Amino acid sequence: MSTAGPGERRRRPHPLTLIRRFPRRDRGFWFGLAIEVIAPLLALATRWRLEGHHNVPRRGGVLVAANHLSFADPIAVTLFTLAAGRVPRFFAKAELWETPVVRRVMASGRHIPVHRGKASALHAFRDGVASVRAGECVVVFPEGGFTDRADGWPTRGKTGLARMALTTGTPVVPVACWGTHELLPVTSKLPRVRPRPTLHVVAGPAVELSDLLSERPSASELREATERIMAAITSLLADVRGRTPPAEAVGA
Repeated sequence: MSTAGPGERRRRPHPLTLIRRFPRRDRGFWFGLAIEVIAPLLALATRWRLEGHHNVPRRGGVLVAANHLSFADPIAVTLFTLAAGRVPRFFAKAELWETPVVRRVMASGRHIPVHRGKASALHAFRDGVASVRAGECVVVFPEGGFTDRADGWPTRGKTGLARMALTTGTPVVPVACWGTHELLPVTSKLPRVRPRPTLHVVAGPAVELSDLLSERPSASELREATERIMAAITSLLADVRGRTPPAEAVGA
């Protein structure tokens, strides 16, 4: 399955060209500064394969759902969404707000902290709903953490993303990341740029969820929506990897 638009695979602009096209407005000072520092370094140290930009709406609320392999995934998805003309807002663990420099980046970018506990999770859900209703591009890693599969295929997703989508009617665009685990393995504290890794980030069409929309979705509807989202991500990842996922993989 190919997700590239007409001519997208044939005419890939150089990463530095893409960076010059990134939207600059509404990024926040510290988040914007982090992008300006990190993006050129990655453009020199890695190869980029960013495809499926046309599947991300240029305006209006949208939920971007990606698999999770590495601490480098948020950076790769940021590059992708900026290349698609959108400034991303991430759901991220609240511990990131405890580090002074990182806290400034997260706060200025208006990212959404997720605390442990039901009450705090409800606040994060409400913040996410408010963001998409305000027309933001909100990024969620529905697995809730790194995949625990050694072969890199996605694991079972949590239903929070589905709940936001079904209660607001916001489109969910599936995204597959690959190569981020080679740039920054989970067990490594420093990036690995030799051999030069390739960052693949590919988006597919919005997941069909219209038949499940509800102000109060049931548990079965939430699970069905989550399974459709994870199946779409797995299908994209299979296309990127050129491999058929094993039968036991989520969405296979």
